[in-house]
Amino acid sequence: MADTIVHSEADERQMLDAIAKWIKTKVAPVALKLEHDNEWPADLVADMTELGLFGALVHPDYGGLGLSATTYTRIVSLISEEWMSLTGIFNTHMMMAIIVQKFGTDAQRAYWLPKFASGEMRGGLGLTEPDAGSDLQGIRTVAKRRGDTYVVNGTKTWISNAIEGHCVALLVKTDPDAVPRHRGMSMLIVPKIDPQTRKPLAGVRNGKKLGKLGYKGIDSGEFIFEDYECNASLCLVGGREGEGFYMATGGLELGRINIAARGVGIARRALRESVAYSQVRKTMGKPICEHQAIQLKLGEMAAKTRAAELLVEDAARAYDSGERVDMEAGMAKWFASETALEVATEAMRIHGGYGYSTEYVLERLYRDAPLLCIGEGTNELQRIIIAKQLIKRNPA
Repeated sequence: MADTIVHSEADERQMLDAIAKWIKTKVAPVALKLEHDNEWPADLVADMTELGLFGALVHPDYGGLGLSATTYTRIVSLISEEWMSLTGIFNTHMMMAIIVQKFGTDAQRAYWLPKFASGEMRGGLGLTEPDAGSDLQGIRTVAKRRGDTYVVNGTKTWISNAIEGHCVALLVKTDPDAVPRHRGMSMLIVPKIDPQTRKPLAGVRNGKKLGKLGYKGIDSGEFIFEDYECNASLCLVGGREGEGFYMATGGLELGRINIAARGVGIARRALRESVAYSQVRKTMGKPICEHQAIQLKLGEMAAKTRAAELLVEDAARAYDSGERVDMEAGMAKWFASETALEVATEAMRIHGGYGYSTEYVLERLYRDAPLLCIGEGTNELQRIIIAKQLIKRNPA
């Protein structure tokens, strides 16, 4: 069974048009207030559920849309132009769903994917711990097998959808003494509520909701597991221990392409706002777009934004072909996120005091952009991944 379905250009255009209309009528009027109030956008999440975004890449056999990564990244960029936080709510969920779709058993796909695609069970990816971020092999959360169950103990932090979500794809150590360390890591799908009764399950609780500079529309928080028990056959992805590290890195490929697509959205919006403003703001008797200093900024901003778009398209096509895309995803993520930060900063300078005002979108773009350079693996790590893959693919 293919993971994606071939959709016509007309189908894609119809989907993008529907998203654009929703952004204009539903998102734009409320995004500024929700962001500044640090409020979870319940009504917009309901809209995204209706639009099918929680099942965007899930195969139609399980109730999803079966979109290609190429179409998906265009949706992510489009939404990020208005409010990046919304893309995190469904993308971190999508990473969890893709892990089950790619690596799960038939029974796990049949059980979990319809719940994920419908938005009935929303969740995310539980990798980061207080002492383990980009170094996934440093995690300490442990799951011990006891008959037909796993008993989980440990803490995860900086988990998107931790508070408002219902489950998490949890990277754990099932063999803490394994050498090399990645061979002792497994992936569990861990609900914090009973899917049937919707009641909280024992042994798992949320810690604090984490405050952030930007990206405030999505909740980031902690999971604390204390003798939490889950069904092994439903929860151990693929039914085999020791393969969790590869599942996590496979999920991060999609996550990094998504981060890059968000960067494109932020850069495009910042550039668009700057081009418009530079034509109406006047100094020394003429629009500032006629000053060479502004032209130099706009020219570089435009070229880098387009280059980021092309790198995202390249990575998404490679992902759709089923190739390993460490290098392509890393290139797109590194360049597009750095471009988003640079273009948002230059846009603020072009706008002067207006760019610094909380009444305009630019200050939000400026606050959201730095996250992209950190999330789903730091940009320092991306350059190392790119180099290693470059050498591996081109032996002397």
